[in-house]
Amino acid sequence: MPMTITEKILAAAAGKDYVKPGELINAKVDLVLANDITAPVAIKEFEKIGLPGVWDKERVALVPDHFVPNKDIKSAEQAKMVRDFAHKQELTHYFEVGRMGIEHCLLPEQGLVGPGDVIIGADSHTCTYGALGAFATGVGSTDLAAAMALGETWFKVPESIKFVFNGKLNPWVGGKDLILYTIGKIGVDGALYRAMEFCGEAIEQLSMDGRFTMCNMAIEAGGKNGIIQPDEITRQYVEGRTKRPYTFYTSDPDAQYAEVHEFDVSKIEPQVAFPHLPENARSIREAGNVEIDQAVIGSCTNGRMEDLRIAAQVLKGQKVNRRVRLIVIPGTQEIYRQAMHEGLFDIFLEAGAAVSTPTCGPCLGGYMGILAQGERCIATTNRNFVGRMGHAGSEVYLSNPAVAAASAITGRISHPEEVL
Repeated sequence: MPMTITEKILAAAAGKDYVKPGELINAKVDLVLANDITAPVAIKEFEKIGLPGVWDKERVALVPDHFVPNKDIKSAEQAKMVRDFAHKQELTHYFEVGRMGIEHCLLPEQGLVGPGDVIIGADSHTCTYGALGAFATGVGSTDLAAAMALGETWFKVPESIKFVFNGKLNPWVGGKDLILYTIGKIGVDGALYRAMEFCGEAIEQLSMDGRFTMCNMAIEAGGKNGIIQPDEITRQYVEGRTKRPYTFYTSDPDAQYAEVHEFDVSKIEPQVAFPHLPENARSIREAGNVEIDQAVIGSCTNGRMEDLRIAAQVLKGQKVNRRVRLIVIPGTQEIYRQAMHEGLFDIFLEAGAAVSTPTCGPCLGGYMGILAQGERCIATTNRNFVGRMGHAGSEVYLSNPAVAAASAITGRISHPEEVL
């Protein structure tokens, strides 16, 4: 029977020859992960089970990244609970401050996730790893606790939607623009509990970093997972990096899809998602005169090397507007180090930006960039809900790194061409 890539991965994990949408299965997982917000709940539930240890200390990853370095006493207590549990369980993959990163940037970089894997995480943006050709999805902390004990969990096999991106990308358009454009077309519930499979000429030419960005935001359309069939670009990324054997799965030509959407990317310009939903996406040229108070370049969506290089390309020789705060947050320590060695920090600092240690920070209204009432921020993050980055009376606009950098220079939402 023909299957999609998502169905094939789940069938293999369930030990079955074939699965179909709507079927309930038990599947073995290759990795479970949690952070400093979600892990404490999972740890408490795990301890109620009464087992002496997790099912496999090589397959549980704990990454404190949301409120660390600790922003207050409560966050310090949460981080301590995660730290103590990791040491007690002798977990191989616990990442302390100074060695950590934003989890969805860090785990692929460290080779802990790979093609064909089944990965669950107590964080909704776990779907990022679908860029490698893996099935990755977010779960609740109690489900994660059970998986830490058993090494398996249950799924309802999702239907798949195919998104075909044809043509050649315009200048300053990347993965962030493609996914914002897509969400703008189908809405924040347009792929509810469905697998979003991205393919086509434009995807085949997209960098690994751009693919991570697209799959990261599948959840913003309600998707169960985002996924891209692995290819030579994937192989170049995982070879010599991924810690475990991996399998390249592909969809059968006659696989069944709930829907198929085709887009001509030559007609897509840089996108900006207006408050207060990612589906409120519009072309940068339709943005109008929107003044901003802050710009943030970073997060698990756009905190990778390609993102920082693009931002630096726009900012080089420029100055951040005197009315604007620009905060740059590299996704991992390795990205931080590489950006520093490439001279990107000199560009950011000369422009008047602040550069942070890796952290989720302002993305979820944690710290390192909280907004006051009436303030506006353009950010390369993934959500712009009411109060997402601070006061309920503030506004967040989502964009790619080039648009965020250009906007920081002009003091209003701007196309990169305005400053270059």
